[in-house]
Amino acid sequence: MSRETLDRVARDAGARILGALAARFRDLDLAEDAFAEACASAAELWPQRGAPTNPAAWLYRAAERRAFDAIRRRRTRDRLAPEPPILEPTVEDIMTDDAMLIPDERLRLIFVCCHPAVAPEARAALTLRLVCGLSTDEIARAFLVSEPTLAQRLVRAKRKIAQAGISFEVPGPEAWPERLDAVLSTLEVVYSKAHEDAAGAGRHAGYATEILELTRTLTELLPQEPEALALAALVRYAEARRPARLDEFGAMVPLSEQDPALWRRALIEEADRYLAGGLGSAAAMPRVLQAAIHGAWCVRRSLVEPAPWPRVLALYDLLLACRDDPIVRLNRAVAVSEVISVDAALAEVEHLDASKLAGLSSYHAVRADLLRRAGRSEEARDAYDATLSLAPGPAERLWLERRKRSLNSAG
Repeated sequence: MSRETLDRVARDAGARILGALAARFRDLDLAEDAFAEACASAAELWPQRGAPTNPAAWLYRAAERRAFDAIRRRRTRDRLAPEPPILEPTVEDIMTDDAMLIPDERLRLIFVCCHPAVAPEARAALTLRLVCGLSTDEIARAFLVSEPTLAQRLVRAKRKIAQAGISFEVPGPEAWPERLDAVLSTLEVVYSKAHEDAAGAGRHAGYATEILELTRTLTELLPQEPEALALAALVRYAEARRPARLDEFGAMVPLSEQDPALWRRALIEEADRYLAGGLGSAAAMPRVLQAAIHGAWCVRRSLVEPAPWPRVLALYDLLLACRDDPIVRLNRAVAVSEVISVDAALAEVEHLDASKLAGLSSYHAVRADLLRRAGRSEEARDAYDATLSLAPGPAERLWLERRKRSLNSAG
């Protein structure tokens, strides 16, 4: 039970603790190392002694002591005299005050990490690493870059924050718009990690509920921002479909085969309201179009109604005009296979940079399914094996293995 307590507290309070440490010591590496050491200590002590009454406070104080120890060692090496203790209210006291302007601790730290002085390509990555606890490998795959490249970006971002003396205080409303895109990108990636496991059994599954609340908070802070409204809509459309994502054997059910009667209509209606706000002023923005694609599916009320493939393809064509990236092209190819032909879709997928997408399970899964439908069984089998080698979730694995077995029966 103590290990479960530690996992829960690290997930729920880790952002607040890390943010408080970073704010107090003005050193992201020191904060991250101290928090990791505190968690390691808790993993050793709590099973023996039982979890403390206030686990989050225990972790913060343990991390604080380790940070001070590291600073003392550093000063000893540099032969510097220790500074007197800080008696006035500290920055971490301010950051953890519930009266703060941004009402969610994790969202506060996301805004802090997305400082404009940090290179744009590193802002979301830094936040995903520090605030959300994603591994370097997971973040690298999400942004389609190599792990060493991503690691270098993180190092440079931390160095920039340290050298520039960037404040860790929460920015005022005037600073929010310039940080918004990085904030939205962070939430997108976190939610995609939570959503990619249909069974909700992955280590990031708990973020799904949290992202619902974070996007709600964000739209309250920025009620006129179309892409914030659109992301709130997208998350609700996707979560509304969760009850239909597994079959009776626990295997994933593809979106086109899900029973819309199982979808949560209240969440869909809430998503519709958010999307209407985004469509009103910026229908051609990428996140608005992505939400509209999800919304097109959620119009269905039963499996008797035709799948909205023509509408989905038209929306992907618009999205491609303002966000031309491999993921958009991959998803669009699925719609092409339904509206035009499997061969046309397969030709588009084969033109994508396979080396860049090698670590992306959805690339191999889409390619495998298209090859299967084209009657190219041996190539499809290899593509299914490539997908399975990337350790998909249990529900996805069941579905992929089922499709792979169908190749044997077909040929």
